Amino acid sequence: MSELIVIGYNTEAQAEQARETLYGLSKEYLVEIKDAVVASAGDDGKIRLNQMVHMWAIGASGGAFWGILAGLIFFNPLIGLAAGTASGALAGALTDYGISDTFMKDVAGVLRPGQAALFILAERASSDKVIDKLSLHGGRILRTNLDTSHEGKLREAFEHARGAATPADPV
Repeated sequence: MSELIVIGYNTEAQAEQARETLYGLSKEYLVEIKDAVVASAGDDGKIRLNQMVHMWAIGASGGAFWGILAGLIFFNPLIGLAAGTASGALAGALTDYGISDTFMKDVAGVLRPGQAALFILAERASSDKVIDKLSLHGGRILRTNLDTSHEGKLREAFEHARGAATPADPV
């Protein structure tokens, strides 16, 4: 079962560093990431999502391939390429992969300007090694879909890390 963990941070840079740590852990095969998104609150209060996977780019590349193929059949590959790229990008932009954008914006609505949240959808995200590494970046658990005992362990690790942070650290 996929685990959903949302961690709040005081800055977008902290959230991005935590996401980079998560990518490193996936290279060590400690976690299998399905989606990792950083949501940040701008000065105007708008929530911006920095997606791991940009569906419009994937759609555009797939559309370009099929457009060229169709263009070759009808002896006009350039028009096929343009039409395929445009339609693929549009289809990709309308596709939602991983964590629902609406859900992320709703949860991130509690952020103040300048703050950020890291949304993680992964397998084995609540393992001891993953929790230990992620808690080093500070932050606080905003939401999970873990059972009560695992969520308690996760919150305890993050609270311990915040307590160990120096007073100068704004966590």
